[in-house]
Amino acid sequence: MVDAQAPGLAARARELAHTPQDSQLEEYALLHLLAGAYGRVDELPAPLAATVRTRVGFSTGADEVLAGPTVRDRWHVLGSRDTADDRLTTRRIWLRGTKTGRPALLLSFGSPGRAPETALPTGQVLEAELAFHPGARPLRAVLGTRHGEPAPRSPGPPAGVSPAEAVAGYGEAVADDPWLEAWPAVLAGVVPVLGPDGWQLTDGRSAVPLKRGATPEPALWRLAALSAGHPVTLFGEYGHAGYAPVTAWSADGRAIGLDR
Repeated sequence: MVDAQAPGLAARARELAHTPQDSQLEEYALLHLLAGAYGRVDELPAPLAATVRTRVGFSTGADEVLAGPTVRDRWHVLGSRDTADDRLTTRRIWLRGTKTGRPALLLSFGSPGRAPETALPTGQVLEAELAFHPGARPLRAVLGTRHGEPAPRSPGPPAGVSPAEAVAGYGEAVADDPWLEAWPAVLAGVVPVLGPDGWQLTDGRSAVPLKRGATPEPALWRLAALSAGHPVTLFGEYGHAGYAPVTAWSADGRAIGLDR
């Protein structure tokens, strides 16, 4: 697959070796679906075809993306997280338009031991144009022209949804992109609870489990201390494996990262 210039397929195949046995059938099915979809990619609707090409590993350059249409909005920086391996450091920055409500994900990369160049403080609001990579459910974007300086003060926690609504939102997203592992979601009015089956977030009517291993244990206890049994607002990603929190907001509106 690498020789065929299909790094996305190759990466999914490599991950099978580390996939728990009870999940391997699911992963094989998704891999088979992706290979089959690429075999008839010219017959698919343009947005889905773009998603398939991206999942296979064909990327679109930033300049090409910026040459297309852009979305201007006041973008609220909901959170960021760095992950590193032996080859590079990847920074993910999640945004949401305060006017459009549209989510966006900025990706930037740095060599080992060197932080990526793009840096936007969580809680900041900036007016800018974003260009989205093509796809059936566009999320990844490229930062274009900025307009003015970022707002000097954080607007506080963003509006959120219930756990049940977050589950429904992921369901709508995965209907467009079957290979989508998670979708951004702001949860409002939830309390972290540790039970026999692990951590959950509940609003008293519905609940979602926290994704195992996605958040360091000390960060989970800080979240519990921040909540102290009272509802909080969280930003993270919800997927089939559970909710992975990235940012929490304190009672005074401060954004607190949950990456360590």
